[in-house]
Amino acid sequence: MSQLRSQSNRLLLAGLALGAVSVVLLGGSAQGATTIDGPIGLGTAAPFGVLAGSTVTNTNLTTITGDVGLSPGSSVTGFPPGIIVGTTSVSDGVAVQAKNDLTTAYTTAASLTPGTTGLTELAGLTLTPGVYSGGALLLSGDLTLAGTAESVWVFQAASTLTLAPGARVLLEDGASACNIFWQIGTSATLDAGAAFSGTIMADQSITAVTGATVEGRLLAKNAAVTLDNNTITTPTGCDAEGGTVTTSPTITSEAPPAATVGAAYSHTVTATGTPTIGYMVTAGSLPPGLVLDETTGAISGTPTIAGTYTFTVTADNGTAPTASADYSLIVSVPVSTTAGGASEATGAPTLPATGFDPPELVGSAFLLLLAGTALVVRRKHSA
Repeated sequence: MSQLRSQSNRLLLAGLALGAVSVVLLGGSAQGATTIDGPIGLGTAAPFGVLAGSTVTNTNLTTITGDVGLSPGSSVTGFPPGIIVGTTSVSDGVAVQAKNDLTTAYTTAASLTPGTTGLTELAGLTLTPGVYSGGALLLSGDLTLAGTAESVWVFQAASTLTLAPGARVLLEDGASACNIFWQIGTSATLDAGAAFSGTIMADQSITAVTGATVEGRLLAKNAAVTLDNNTITTPTGCDAEGGTVTTSPTITSEAPPAATVGAAYSHTVTATGTPTIGYMVTAGSLPPGLVLDETTGAISGTPTIAGTYTFTVTADNGTAPTASADYSLIVSVPVSTTAGGASEATGAPTLPATGFDPPELVGSAFLLLLAGTALVVRRKHSA
């Protein structure tokens, strides 16, 4: 009997353990969207028409209207015959700071979430403001950018940017070269006679072939800028500080653990993103006794009623999209210890006071039936 009773207690505890499982279903985007509300801030790199890491090399009569900088390299050659209408900074504090600001701008541009991906050939397209990405970007004809003076375009190339001979970037409806940025994963080449608009920020080198013109900037982080009879005009009046970068929320916390009636409870929903994130229950309801702190994301309190509660927590910081997590939280009854040392759930059905387990009751009934049958037979014989 004691063995059967122990087995019944173990089954009861196993059922309670299964009832204490908390399940979470996550919704929303797996990764937040990073946006900017203005142009990429170039900082002290903004006045530079050419900025390089290893060398700046020119052939023939190139004219640069803007500053020229080099760091950490020390070789700027070809001026004259080239003409620099600006200041030249070579491995000095100005050039070092400009390169640091270029790195920051490059990282910012690379972090933005593109609205259009998978681009390769840009010729023939008319693009409205936005963030565009591709592997190796190629322009073999005309690309038109249509927008206002405040409109911003960011192009992300995982590897190279190549403009074919005679290719052109055309601006319409007041679009400004101040607000066009090309973040290049390796190197950029502007072939002979190409007409380019915007700021190239290349991780490696930039080459402008004979006769290519630039309304913008050629900024190479680590390698050389090579020029040949080019005209480079640095745009003025641009916003050097740039816009503010924001990232929509992504919920990163695990599912809330199970709760128990009458026991203090605490779990914090966390999310990444900038600016500051707020939290709210947007569907369903928390278990009675628990509340959500809309500033910290903490779910806390003391549950009062057992049951299964489903609810949705949404994280929002004003940058779309929001992030939501759907939870199913089970609140179980507390487990107490009986005088005999066995564990049972408070308020759970109890076994009969006789101490018999169900199998024992069945066996006892069977014995009583046999005894009654024997008594009837004995009475018949005696009659």
